[in-house]
Order: sequence, then C-alpha cells, then structure tokens
Amino acid sequence: MDAVDRDVKGGLTEVKQLKGAIREDSSPPQPKLPKQRQRVQQQQPAEEESRADKELVSISPELISWIKNNAKDLKIRQTDRRWAAEVVNDFRDNFLKFLRNNVDQPFFQSADFLNTGSYFEKVKIHIPDEFDMMLKLQAPSRFTMTNLDDGLFYRIDLARPTRSPIRGFVVENERTLSSSKILSETHRLVRKFLKTYKVPDECCRWIVNRKRPFSPAVTLSLCRTENNIDELISVDLVPALEIHSSQGWPLAVRNGPDVDKWLGKKVRQEIRSLPCYFVPKRLKGRNLSEDAKESWRISFSHIEKKIITSHGNKKTCCESKATKCCRKQCLMLLKSLIEGLKQRFPKELDDLCSYHGKTAFLHTLSIRFSDSMWARQHLPTCFLHLLGDLEAHARTAVLPHFFVPSCNLFSPAVFPRKALAFLTCALEEQRREGLPLLKPPAPVPPLRLMGLVEDISFADQSFETAADQSFETAADQSSILTAVTSLNAAFKNMLLLIFAAAAVYVSCWISY
Repeated sequence: MDAVDRDVKGGLTEVKQLKGAIREDSSPPQPKLPKQRQRVQQQQPAEEESRADKELVSISPELISWIKNNAKDLKIRQTDRRWAAEVVNDFRDNFLKFLRNNVDQPFFQSADFLNTGSYFEKVKIHIPDEFDMMLKLQAPSRFTMTNLDDGLFYRIDLARPTRSPIRGFVVENERTLSSSKILSETHRLVRKFLKTYKVPDECCRWIVNRKRPFSPAVTLSLCRTENNIDELISVDLVPALEIHSSQGWPLAVRNGPDVDKWLGKKVRQEIRSLPCYFVPKRLKGRNLSEDAKESWRISFSHIEKKIITSHGNKKTCCESKATKCCRKQCLMLLKSLIEGLKQRFPKELDDLCSYHGKTAFLHTLSIRFSDSMWARQHLPTCFLHLLGDLEAHARTAVLPHFFVPSCNLFSPAVFPRKALAFLTCALEEQRREGLPLLKPPAPVPPLRLMGLVEDISFADQSFETAADQSFETAADQSSILTAVTSLNAAFKNMLLLIFAAAAVYVSCWISY
C-alpha cells in the first residue's frame, strides 16, 4: 500500500469517526489538525536557519574566520588533559582514603567528592590548570534553613538536638551550624594529609594556599619541587553540606530553573528532585550580625554540570557529528573574552568573573531553546548573540541568578556601578571594533574605550584629560626639538661658509 492509499483510507476513517461523534452529540464537531501543526513546526527550524544565514552574511569574513579559529584553539590538548587528570585523581582518591581511616574526625569519614566546574563540564579553555571539587558532607539530621538575603545566603540550624558527630560544629546555642568551623576543619585535614602524601610525579608537590577572605574553598597549588613558585595546577576543594531531596529546596528556589521550553517540564521535575548543597561562604559587608558571620551559600554546581552536559532541546543533540551544536563553543569563547578583559583591565573589572558569563549563557539558552538556532555552522552568529545578551544585561544592570531569580548579580551591592559602566563600554567596544581580544597575534594592541561613562568621577576625567594634554605637549616638544636640531645643523653649515669666505677675503686683502 503506497502513501497516497494510506492518506485516503486515513481520511475516510476520520470522516466515519466524525459522523459517529455527530450522532452521539448534537454540538458541531471541532476536528483537530495535527498535520497542519506538524507543517508549522517543520517550517520554524527552516525559518530560523534562513534567518541565521542572513545574519551570517552581515558579518565580515575576517571576523568569521577569527571566531572559528579561536574556538578551535581553546580546546585542551589530550596529552595535557591526561597528565592533569592523573595527578588530580590520585590526590582525590588518596584523600578520600585518608578521611575514611581518620578516626579523630568521624563526621568527615562518610564524605565523598562531587566533580564540578568548567573542566568537568568540558568547557575549560586553553590548559587544564584549574579544578573545582566539592567535598560532600552528608548530614544525618534535618535542618531549618533561614534566608538572610535574596535567597542566596542562609543560616542553617539543626531541627532538633543530636548526638551525631555534627554536633562538634555548632555554635554556642547548640543549633546553628558553623560554616567557619567546617571550613577550618577542612583546612586542618588537608594539611595533615599532605604531610604524608606523595605526588605520582616526583618533581611536584602540593601546597596549601593562604585562606582568602569570603572564599569557601581550600585552595591547593601543584608546584615544582625545585622552587615552589611555578604553579602548574590549582585545585579549589570546597566542603559542601548536602541537604537530602526529601527535605526539599528552600522556598526562594523551590520552583526550580525556568527550563520548560528548553529542556522540558520532565527535566525540570528531575532537577527539583535532586539534593541541594550549601558551601561555607560569608556574606560580604561590615558590621555583620552573628547569623551572617556563620552564613552558608546555596550551590547549584551539580545542576549546572547536568544542564551544560545535557544541553539539547532534543535528546539527539551532539550524539553524532550530524547533530553537533555550538553551545559549548560559544560559552568557551565568552569565557576567553572575559578572561582577556580582566587581564587588560584588572582593577576596573575586578568584580567580573566567568560566572557572570555562565549565567548570561544559561539565560540565553532558555530563550533560544531550539537546537536549530545553535547549528555548528552558525557559531559566529550565535556567539555574537550571546555577547549582545551579556552587554544588554550589563547596560540594564539586571542579571538574575539563573536558579535564584530574586538575586541580581549586577546589583550595586555586589557589582559597583562604576565597574558595571566600564564593563558595558568594554563589551560595546569589543563588538564595535570586531572583537580585538580574539584577533591574532597576541598580545593585542591596547583597547580604546571611546567615551566616558556617566558614573566615572570628574577627577578621573580630569586626570585622563591632563594625561592626554601632557602627551600632546610632549609630542609637540619632541617635534620642536627635532626642528631646532635640524636648524642648528643648517646654521653651522652657514657659519662655516661665512668663515671660509672671510678667510679668503682676509688673505686677498693682506696680499694686496
């Protein structure tokens, strides 16, 4: 039976069904049109692809080449990846064995590692020199989570008194769990472990860095044994308190991320059923309350890894070369651009970090959710879209946390207005000048930030104006000196001719 016969028979069957419905119900039937909907759905990817092709034509061939070449260069070499993975995995496995056998701290005996961060999300750029690992601490009892800000920081209390080992980390009221005590104990255990641990590569050794203010991590550096200066690998080991999924997420984040159109409602439910984690990070600011000094920040690193790894609107995305998308490449390019901006303007953009780019990326994915929008051949267009979205967030000073929408990562309290205005100008200039930070060869010529932002102080303006004037004055002075030098040479030649003529005249007069 061919396709035409099947369509005719299918149409007759639909007519019979409609007649039966008319006999049973006097109301007029309202037949659905599934085939028409399918045609519309098939037309949408075609329209999106043609729109992307038109946008690609508007980009210069030179810029397209730069973006594609940079995306290739950002990949980590397999040999570097293998060596780094071997060293880090050996540290992780042996540290877990140490904790299992450590009798003096039973609360850490059941700990386990959760690999998070850009390396394990496979969006790390250039070299595998940074690793993030969460040390999961499983709590034996239920907790009460009290929100301290817009939904990101919390005070964690035991729901009831307990005799379990966790009671050694509560404050004087015997209920509030101390973040500072957990972090200090993690530091102590890591130092104790490194006293007897040897790196597989005998030329290297691990060193524990000093505590950084407001950092929830124990940072380790792998250095060469010779000088202890050259850092080869940096590891952020973050203790994370696991809240079981049966207790549920805090109220401010209970709805989960808005991924219905992108990943689907089923995936959203799966995300909400996962446990949540809290890391020992203090609120920033002065004159903090006692609760704020022992605050915990909620972490979604494990969910971010899940989302970025399984990022497609369809399950077949990136399963083969034919279905490859450019989502991860766009994020890697944005990370590279942010890294370049921070290297160029370390003071002005000190508050900027790669997580701002990652958050903008997740928002863009939830809006541009169709896989056809991220086709591999549309990499330049997609990256410029992502860059434009980050610029729009900076210009409006609104970048909601992807999992805590009430928390604005670009609010003046956490990102100063002056720095945000500078970031807006820098991103705008990058887009206008054709992404000079992505242009080979390195180093890139200094950027020319055109125009000053409103929030930059008048003193800074006058300083820059004075610097420009002094530069112009110096240029004028150098040109004058050059002119004087040339005049001096001509004057000397003229004097020589005058003296020669005078000597001839005197000699002639004496002879006469």
